[in-house]
Amino acid sequence: MISVRRAQPGDLPALAPLFEAYRRFYEQAPDLEKSRSFLQERLAHGDSVIFLAEENGGALGFTQLYPLFSSTACRRLWLLNDLFTVESARGKGVGRSLMSATRDHAIQTGASAIELSTAHTNRTAQRLYESLGYVRDEVFRVYSLKL
Repeated sequence: MISVRRAQPGDLPALAPLFEAYRRFYEQAPDLEKSRSFLQERLAHGDSVIFLAEENGGALGFTQLYPLFSSTACRRLWLLNDLFTVESARGKGVGRSLMSATRDHAIQTGASAIELSTAHTNRTAQRLYESLGYVRDEVFRVYSLKL
């Protein structure tokens, strides 16, 4: 049975390898200590909300949300920045369970929306998001300035 709960600082030993695998998926250089330290700071400062999926005590995946605010709606929204499941758990509902916990959290916090982005080539994630009612933005273009 898959369970999803909000992660706590004590979950770092389980979360850090998942986060490291997520970073590697996006072709980042391996650095487990950097991953652990980054998550530790987010949890310690309350900068993000992380949901952890587990089965029989084993970590299967996570989502990480960052708070944003909509000036036009005058309400909070959440940026779903990270979703990752271990390869052996893919296709078993882990991502869907994590997305459900994410949605529940957004509703409970009075958010107006959940926003996310994914690689153009990540068709698996796109199918999941669209099956859950997420709609690809056809109105706005997203820009980024690398610093």
